[in-house]
Amino acid sequence: MAKKTAALLPATDELLRRFGDRLRLARLRRRLPAKQIAERAGMAPMTLRSLERGGSGVTMGAYLAVMQVLGIEKDLDLLGKADPVGRDLQDAQLPARTRTLRPGVLPSAKRPATAKKPVPVTGVKKLPKPSEAARDWLKKSGFASADALASLIEPLAPQKKKRR
Repeated sequence: MAKKTAALLPATDELLRRFGDRLRLARLRRRLPAKQIAERAGMAPMTLRSLERGGSGVTMGAYLAVMQVLGIEKDLDLLGKADPVGRDLQDAQLPARTRTLRPGVLPSAKRPATAKKPVPVTGVKKLPKPSEAARDWLKKSGFASADALASLIEPLAPQKKKRR
């Protein structure tokens, strides 16, 4: 028995159905019978029928096998090529994730070898306030970089640790 697949959103299900329709149209343009395509792709005719209807239970490999038989497998290389969302995220240059430390404690790599207790950190680095021009730019564009947002946040003062 086939494995269950996750349910797709209606819009995504529609995309898959249209993709299946385009594969069927490509087969019909080439005047190839479904049985012959299924044989060449190494699948049952029932699987090809489901694929041409945009079945979400059909594997990606089966879709690619049919594309290969039809000679359009190179089209798969176009998927995700533009990736505007990924490019926007990359351009935002978000800072790398850093390990959060307790206030007033140095990381273990920076502690002296003989120290048994955490060494308190002296002084808290204040971030500069954004310039007037930067604030005007933020108001006009409605967009702020990660650095601009970070400069608007004031650092927290060290907190005292509660004892039980």
